[in-house]
Amino acid sequence: MHADPRVMEFMPACLDRAASDAMVGRLQTTIETQGFGFWAVEAPGIADFIGFVGLNRPSFAAAFMPCVEIGWRLAHEHWHRGFATEAARAALRFGFLDLALPEIVSFTASINERSQRVMQRLGMQHYRAEDFDHPGLPAGDRLRRHVLYRLSRERWLAQSGSQFAPGETRPKD
Repeated sequence: MHADPRVMEFMPACLDRAASDAMVGRLQTTIETQGFGFWAVEAPGIADFIGFVGLNRPSFAAAFMPCVEIGWRLAHEHWHRGFATEAARAALRFGFLDLALPEIVSFTASINERSQRVMQRLGMQHYRAEDFDHPGLPAGDRLRRHVLYRLSRERWLAQSGSQFAPGETRPKD
């Protein structure tokens, strides 16, 4: 998946097998240390692994830090089938109910319209005034300019038609 230029179009570079394996190791370590991260996604009856979706605490410096972000990456053959949106909705539910996060953000290169459409389907709002130049990318890089989307727990509760009251993380027995 990480060697596919279509999948990595909005990332700095494709990854060889060793770099991809190292990244997976870092993702696993993050889940073990913070209790959440990017989880492997399967499509039952279709494939055991189609990519990853989940929550993360970014480590670069930006005006909107600290935060928890939601992100996704799927193998190309599984695009345009709703898998990213479905898995991201489950990650939002986990973030807002189990972790009781007040907000979850998402960001991507400004030219990545596909991911921005997923953010919009999730009910996230684009905050143009907070768009930023990613500090991990050099000046002039076509991917440097990033857009920032936000979703508050209150907005998520309202749009999901949830029966949970503000401050309540799980239904009462």
